[in-house]
Amino acid sequence: MSDPDTLLNDAYRELAATHVSAKRIIALFTPYKRRIAHVVGLLLISSVIGMISPFLLRAIIDEALPQADITLLAYLAGGLIAIAALSAVLNTLQIVKSTKIGQSIMHDLRVRLYSHLQSLSLSFFAETRSGEIQSRIASDIGGLQTLVTNTANELARNASIVLMTAIAMFLLDWRLALFSMVAVPFSIILSDRVGRLRETITHEQQVRLGDMSAAVQESLSISGIILARTMGRGEHLTKRFAHTSKDVAKLEVRSHTTGEWQWQLITLMLSMLPALTLLLGGLFVDAGVPATIGTLVAMIALQEQLLWPLEALLEIGRELRATRALFTRVFEYLDKPVEVIEKPNAVTLHPSQKKGAVRLENVGFTYPGNQEPTLANVSLDIPAGSSVAIVGATGSGKTTLGYLLARLYDVDSGEISYDNVDIRDLSFESLTDMLGVVTQEPYLLYSSVAENLRFAKPDASNEELIAVAKIAQIHDSLSALPEGYNTLVGDRGYRFSGGEKQRLALARTILRNPPVLLLDEATSALDTRTERAMALALAALSKNRTTITIAHRLSTIRRADQIIVLQRGRIVEKGTHDELTRLNGVYAALAKSGT
Repeated sequence: MSDPDTLLNDAYRELAATHVSAKRIIALFTPYKRRIAHVVGLLLISSVIGMISPFLLRAIIDEALPQADITLLAYLAGGLIAIAALSAVLNTLQIVKSTKIGQSIMHDLRVRLYSHLQSLSLSFFAETRSGEIQSRIASDIGGLQTLVTNTANELARNASIVLMTAIAMFLLDWRLALFSMVAVPFSIILSDRVGRLRETITHEQQVRLGDMSAAVQESLSISGIILARTMGRGEHLTKRFAHTSKDVAKLEVRSHTTGEWQWQLITLMLSMLPALTLLLGGLFVDAGVPATIGTLVAMIALQEQLLWPLEALLEIGRELRATRALFTRVFEYLDKPVEVIEKPNAVTLHPSQKKGAVRLENVGFTYPGNQEPTLANVSLDIPAGSSVAIVGATGSGKTTLGYLLARLYDVDSGEISYDNVDIRDLSFESLTDMLGVVTQEPYLLYSSVAENLRFAKPDASNEELIAVAKIAQIHDSLSALPEGYNTLVGDRGYRFSGGEKQRLALARTILRNPPVLLLDEATSALDTRTERAMALALAALSKNRTTITIAHRLSTIRRADQIIVLQRGRIVEKGTHDELTRLNGVYAALAKSGT
C-alpha cells in the first residue's frame, strides 16, 4: 500500500504543476512594472554606493593610518558616514514604495478572487464549505502578503547587494574572491532541498487551516451554537476542534524544523569563510604572493557584506517554495470554470420591453455527478401578468426549476425565455431587473433593517421602504421596535422570527419592482392569519405582474391562473385548482394529504 503522505505529496505536486507557473506569478507584478523599475533603480544605486565602503576602508588601513594623514583620514571617514546616511535614505524610500506596490498587488488578487467566486455556479458552493472559501481569501492570500510586500523587496535588494559585492570582491582580489564563492553552489543545492520539503508541508498546513476555519464557522454560528446546546454536543465539538488545532500545531512545527540540520550546515559553511580567507591570505603572504593587510581586511568586510544577504537570499528561496503552495490554492480557485456566463453581445432590454412573459421549451437539467435528470422535457407558457403555481412532492424538481428561471444554473437542453429572449442571451442586468426572487430561507445581512431593504435599491427613500414593508405586512412590527427601521437585524436575521425574515425578504424584492416575481416557499413560515393577509397584498401587487409561486402548502395557490404539477422532474398535470381537483389525479392526492 502507498504511504498516505506520499499520496498527498504526489497529489499536491500534480495540483501545483497544473495551476502555478513562474510566468503566472510574474504576471501579478506586470501592471506595476514602472513602479517596480523605480524601486529596482533605488536598489541598484544603494548597492553601488555600498561597494565603495570597502575600498575606503582599505585606503584608511593601507594609506591614511600608516602615513598618519589626518586630513585624508577625515575625508575617508566622512565618506563612510555619507555613504551610510545616503543608504539609509535610499532604503527608506525603497521600502515605502515596495510596500505600496505589494499591497496594491494583494488588493488586486483579493478582489479578483472574490469577483471570480461571485461568478461561479451554485454547484461550486454546494460542494465547498464556506469556511474553506474564507480560508483561501484570508489565510492563503494573507500568507502571500509577506511575499509581495517584504520578500520581493528583500529579494531584489539582497540580489543587488550580492551581485555588486561579488564584483567588488573580484576587483579587490580575484583569487580570494574565487575561493569565497566555493561554498555558494553547495548552499544553493541544500537550500532548494529544504524548500521542496517545506513546500508540501505548507500546502498540507493550509488545508488543515481551512478545516479549522470551516469548523469555527459551522459550530460558532448562531445555528451551530443552538444545535450544540440543544443536543448536548458542546464537549464533542470542542474535542473535534482540539484535534484539528493539534494537527495545525504539528504541521507548524514541521514547517519550521524540516531540513533544519541542512540549513545549519549552510550557515556553518558560510560562517567558516572569513577564518579560511584569513588563513589563505596568510599562506599567500608566506608564499610571497602580493596581499596587503588592507586587502585582507577589506575582503573580510566584503564577505560579511556578502554573507548576510546571501543567507537572506537562500532563506527567501526557501520561502518562495513554501509560498508556491499558497499560490496553488489561490490559483486553483481562480481556474474554476465559470459555467454561467454573459455573452459579449448580450441583449439589454429597455424597461418598456419588459412585459414579464415567460416560456420554457423542453427544458432538461441534471446536477453534476447525478445519473438521473432532475428535470426532463419541461414545457410551460406563462403569459405576462398571469399567476402560475408549481407544486409537487419533495424531490420533484420545483426548486431546481426556480434556480433555472433565475439562471443560477444553465439548462442542459431546451430553452427558457423572457419576453421571447433566450435567458442565455439576456444581459445579467436585464435578467436581475426582470426577475425578483424570494426563497424559503431568506438571507439577511448583518446590518439595519433599512440597509437590508436598500440592498435591492440603494437610492430608495424612507417612504418607499415603508410602502413595501406595508405590502409585505411587516411595517407594524418594524415600527414597534425601539429603533424602528434602524434596528440591527443580527447575524442571518436571528433577531427576527422565520415569518418576519420572509416578509423582510419579500419587501426587499418588491422594492425593485420586477415584472416577474418568483416566490419559492416564500410564505412557508407565516401563520395562517398573516399568510391570508399576505395573499391579499400579493394579489394586489400581482396585477400586471407575472407571479410564479413554488409551494408545498396548496392553500396559498388556489387562486393561481395555472397550476403545474411536477413529478420526478416532469409535468404530469396542468390546470386550475378546480380543474385539477376534478381530475382526481396527483394534485388531488396532494390536496387530500394536506401537503
